[in-house]
Amino acid sequence: MVSRCSWLALGVTALAGITAATAAEVKEGKAAMSDYSDDAPGVVRKIKVSDLPAPYATESAREMARVSDRPRDALPRVPEGFEVTLFATGFKQPRVLITTPNGDILVADSDGSQVRLLRDADGDGRAEINEVLVSGLDRPFGLALYPVGDAPTHLYIANTGEILRVPYRSGDLKISGEKQRIAKLSSGGRLTGGGHWTRDLAFSKDGKTLYASVGSKSNVDDDDAEKDRARILQFDPEGQGERVFAWGIRNPVGLAIDPSTGELWTSVNERDGLGDDLPPDYITKVKPDGFYGWPWYYLGSNQDPRHPGKRPELAQQVIVPDVLIQSHSASLDLAFYDGQQFPERFRGGIFACLHGSWNRAKRTGYKVIFVPVKNGSADGSYEDFMTGFVTADGKVWGRPVGVTVGKAGELYISDDGSKSVWKVTYQKK
Repeated sequence: MVSRCSWLALGVTALAGITAATAAEVKEGKAAMSDYSDDAPGVVRKIKVSDLPAPYATESAREMARVSDRPRDALPRVPEGFEVTLFATGFKQPRVLITTPNGDILVADSDGSQVRLLRDADGDGRAEINEVLVSGLDRPFGLALYPVGDAPTHLYIANTGEILRVPYRSGDLKISGEKQRIAKLSSGGRLTGGGHWTRDLAFSKDGKTLYASVGSKSNVDDDDAEKDRARILQFDPEGQGERVFAWGIRNPVGLAIDPSTGELWTSVNERDGLGDDLPPDYITKVKPDGFYGWPWYYLGSNQDPRHPGKRPELAQQVIVPDVLIQSHSASLDLAFYDGQQFPERFRGGIFACLHGSWNRAKRTGYKVIFVPVKNGSADGSYEDFMTGFVTADGKVWGRPVGVTVGKAGELYISDDGSKSVWKVTYQKK
């Protein structure tokens, strides 16, 4: 087995198009609810509420992904005309990525309790500089620069129980100033029994509002422990003026602002235990003061059978999300493509990472998808973009988490299975 470091030294590159779909294959309804063996770049899926089975149509499965070493010849697959390069590796748990104005990539290395900075100093497509920017953190996840634009003065970091900020200017390799806690959040994590621990951040287009996501403590409980959970909060840039922006969102892992409309979008992990294909995860624009159903309802007025008859006054208030993602895919971070390098059809759309299922008999997820967005709206479909993180015999070697658009319009994707960051470029013809 060649080590990860050896792969990086060799400059491993995957030339796209070898296994990519030659034409869009559209899967709808039950056909869209398949497993990893049907994944391929270019395959389009569309799931509607009317396609979904009843609760408990299948037993609740427990099929955990035990991550194995990347096989010698295994590389992610992408559509024809694209190229994948291993940009950096050797992290403990690379998760959220953001791009700085000068083109550096910042990585929230959650289990490493730090934020790392990656820089391709010589332009060879790999990160020669891989430095600790901020250390001494508590499971950092969300990252955001402030003010919005080309001249940030601070980096905001979401620990699992708080929002911090540190002085930062584009190009800095070290942080010299002190961490400042600007807001407290409900903490989470397996060790504390706190449930979902990721906290993402996003500033509004005008920079006046800071959004923060807080996942639920449980799968589907409605006790007092959930009173500050399963919601998106908003603050001013100083961490003041806290209010609930939207609620009933089980685990809004990723946040992103549509650069064309300024609307907030989120990527959500829905509940477990209702069967292989229920309910879907989802990606949606977030309506102010919107209620998305958890834990009593899902996808409109469909009541969770574990809460019979509860909260009937809320049934007609439940918002149906814009894009339904195959159940248990574990949709994590997302980013709008605002670059110019990729073909026109990708511009303005969303790239999102599916970390992969555990509550499903046959694996699904473990890929990066593309969601078309036009004039601020999605049509409900999504397309496989980067696949191949599961071997033919079902072994998982990669789990996509974070995604960001580079300064030149390239795409960076973190993978906490192989503990790497991948770079995707388009080769113009």
